Amino acid sequence: MGSGSAIRGSRVGAGPMGEAERGDTAPRNRVVFYCANAHETKPSFAAEAVVPENWDCPRCGLPAGLDKANPPSASRVEPYKTHLAYVKERRSDADGEAILNEALAKIRDK
Repeated sequence: MGSGSAIRGSRVGAGPMGEAERGDTAPRNRVVFYCANAHETKPSFAAEAVVPENWDCPRCGLPAGLDKANPPSASRVEPYKTHLAYVKERRSDADGEAILNEALAKIRDK
């Protein structure tokens, strides 16, 4: 004889199985979103929830909208810029040269 468990095939804390014992599910609305790559996404929302205008497509990552004929376009992503790139946007090479010469003159005067 084995020492087995009295409730074999169950785990501690397991509740009753089946939908009838759990109660009714909340009312849901399934909404279709369309992305620019013609993918359809069908998330479900609670009946009283406000449906967003855009949803991220899980297949390609583009924004998806409610209008199949006119899906939203992809947002423009700026590439990462270094501190030097931002400085070069604000200053010309001549400005940089003048600032460098001024800083070198201060160091040499000490």
